[in-house]
Amino acid sequence: MSRMVAGVEKVIVQESTSLSESSVGMERGRVREKTASKPIYWSAVCLNGSNFVMAVTDVGLGYLQFQKSNAEEGVDVEAWQAFTQWARKMGHPSDWMQHEDKLKPYMQQVDEYLRGERTTFTLPLDLQGTDFQQAVWKTLHDIGHGETVSYSQVAQTLDKSSAVRAVGTAIGANPVLIVVPCHRVVGKNGALTGYRGGLANKERLLRLERGSE
Repeated sequence: MSRMVAGVEKVIVQESTSLSESSVGMERGRVREKTASKPIYWSAVCLNGSNFVMAVTDVGLGYLQFQKSNAEEGVDVEAWQAFTQWARKMGHPSDWMQHEDKLKPYMQQVDEYLRGERTTFTLPLDLQGTDFQQAVWKTLHDIGHGETVSYSQVAQTLDKSSAVRAVGTAIGANPVLIVVPCHRVVGKNGALTGYRGGLANKERLLRLERGSE
C-alpha cells in the first residue's frame, strides 16, 4: 500500500523558477497566452470511485491525474511527487493551497463524465507547455467522445508524420487527463498502449465511452 502524505494543508514553494516553456490557457478549445503568476489550488479527490489529484489556477484546470490510493485518506507519496514536480514546472513562486472548494465546479463535470452523464466539457483550462506540446494537446482536445485515433494519425494532423515518437512524448506529458483525452489515442492496430493513468484506467474510460460500462 502506498504511504500517504499526511497533514498537508499548504505547501510553499521556496525557490522561483523561470519558465523556459510558454504559458498558455486553453478555454473551450481556444488557446490563449498567459504570463501572469497565479496561485495553485489543489486536493486529492474521489470521483465516482476513482481517485485523483486535481489542481486549478484562477484561470482554469491545470492538472488532473489518477492516484492509486484512496483520496479520502489524502494524497499518496507517488502522486504527491508527480504533482509537486508539475507545480514547480509551472514556475510560479506562489503558494500551493489545498482548497477543495475551488475545485468543485471541475469535480462536478469530471464526476458527471465518469457516471456516463456527460460527453463534453465546458471547463476552462490552464495548460502550460512548449509550442509543440500545446499543438499536440489541442489536437487531443478535438478528438470526440467515443472516438479513437492512432499516434500516427495525431502526427499527420499536425503535419509531423515523421515525428510520431515526439508526439507520443508530448501526449505522455499531458497534465490534464480525461478532459484533454489522451486515453483516446491507441496503437496503429487499435491496441492499448502506454497511459499516464495506467492501462486499466485507459481501458475503463474507453469502455465507458463505448457505453459498455
